[in-house]
Amino acid sequence: MNAAGKRVVVEADGGSRGNPGPAGYGAVVLDPDTEEVLVERAEALGVVTNNVAEYQGLLAGLRAAIELGATEVDVRMDSKLVVEQMSGRWQVKHPAMKPLALEAGRLIREIGTVRFEWIPRLRNSRADALANQAMDAQAAL
Repeated sequence: MNAAGKRVVVEADGGSRGNPGPAGYGAVVLDPDTEEVLVERAEALGVVTNNVAEYQGLLAGLRAAIELGATEVDVRMDSKLVVEQMSGRWQVKHPAMKPLALEAGRLIREIGTVRFEWIPRLRNSRADALANQAMDAQAAL
């Protein structure tokens, strides 16, 4: 894999059981041509809202892409809120979301080119499964 001009796909998801509730995220970095999984990340987050968990999934995916040397990232998420906010079409108004959106913006600038696409939940099954594993781990604590 060469680092110059490297393009990857990030699929990210987050969720909470209850809102707020036990939460977790999942993020998968894929080769855009083969869909080979390059990196998987998942983490339990304690008790937070669904939207905070979604943003944490995005941040984990962007960080993993940076670690791989990506300079171009296609982000796919089933969170309309995060996709619209990060695309600049919706304002980030909630105080808990602002620092997460600012951190995502910083990571995006570090990468260079990042595009966001909303996808239906059924097309986000890899990240969704990881988020659910993280929520299961959180609920077991």
